[in-house]
Amino acid sequence: MNLLEHMRIFSRVAELSSFTQAADNLGLPRATVSTSVQQLENLLGARLLHRTTRKVLLTQDGQAFYERCTDALSDMDELQTMFQQKNANTLKGRVRIDMSTIMARNAVLPRLPELLQHHPQLEVEVSSTERRVDLIREGFDCVLRAGKLAEPGLIARPLCELRMVNAASPGYVARYGIPETLANLQAHRLVHYVAVLGARSGGFEYVQGGVDQSLPMPGPVSVNNAEAYQAACVAGLGIIQAPYVGLRDLVRSGAVQLLLPQYEARPMPLSLVYASRRNQSTRVRVVMDWLARVVTEHCALDAG
Repeated sequence: MNLLEHMRIFSRVAELSSFTQAADNLGLPRATVSTSVQQLENLLGARLLHRTTRKVLLTQDGQAFYERCTDALSDMDELQTMFQQKNANTLKGRVRIDMSTIMARNAVLPRLPELLQHHPQLEVEVSSTERRVDLIREGFDCVLRAGKLAEPGLIARPLCELRMVNAASPGYVARYGIPETLANLQAHRLVHYVAVLGARSGGFEYVQGGVDQSLPMPGPVSVNNAEAYQAACVAGLGIIQAPYVGLRDLVRSGAVQLLLPQYEARPMPLSLVYASRRNQSTRVRVVMDWLARVVTEHCALDAG
């Protein structure tokens, strides 16, 4: 194992604060990861990590080395790919991205073959979860994120704004009728979307006079992911509030219909988020540019 490999392994241990998680992330035995870091420490003549039974922490020397190590690895990626513009098919390596299940299913995965056709040696790992992943600790190169961003040290590349709509199934409308006013909603049901089951829903959200408002609504069903949210709507379990771009095909097919267009929630910004690093490899920049283009084009079809 060469110095570069030792540095890559050390960086993942430092980012995840765990030999076990780093080993899983890299697809290596834990013993290999532990031995690699020990060999690196011996080579440098410095202790890089404090090891405890519960956590791994950087020493002062380890923190200084990690910062230089991150820049060096980024520079090495850049050197290895600096001539790839002459031959686009030489882009290779792994790029890890995360996004919602709906965006992956409707926008990104259907277009992914075109990227891999141009760059057949690329390896793209697509994570689709509704939880907010830790971009750095979990080793993601970039993530698609809707809503406001609060994490320090990350860069957000704005892509578009997602129009939020109110929707219900024809079966639900046949049973409960079409609400015409906010007062009518007390006789209706809302499917509650929560990040964590057991959490309290914000209710029916809308904008009035430029101010965000929320109206508590009854509803026996709560879900914590976008696929279940749509399925609950189609099943007639209640009204949902979701980006139109994700409901577009269901609206066109007649599986759901839009309600109360005068009381829509504020549009939700969608951004491409990545770590604030001095350099990025060519393969990551290529995938990010492709992802930004595909998602922007998909959202531009929103003419609802």
